[in-house]
Amino acid sequence: MGIIDKLNKDFESRVRLGIMSILMVNDWVDFTEMKSLLDITDGNLASHSSALEKGEYIEVKKEFVGKKPKTSYRVTNKGRVTFEQHLKSLEKLLKTK
Repeated sequence: MGIIDKLNKDFESRVRLGIMSILMVNDWVDFTEMKSLLDITDGNLASHSSALEKGEYIEVKKEFVGKKPKTSYRVTNKGRVTFEQHLKSLEKLLKTK
């Protein structure tokens, strides 16, 4: 198996890479802040976060603050380990000659 085969296809999208990168260094990040940090549309964030949630890489919390809905995200233990492995594979790929 080559180095490239060790890259996780679930993180190939730049949006998913961005979501995971932000969540690796933050506890909980709400929808509005994530959307602003990545400069993406509501639908784009919703679809990519849903895919990451389905893969059990992130946890999505939906609640009401007053009468307003609030969606927040955080990385799961599985997501943290898997993303770190993905990053290590990228680093190995960059070091190849």
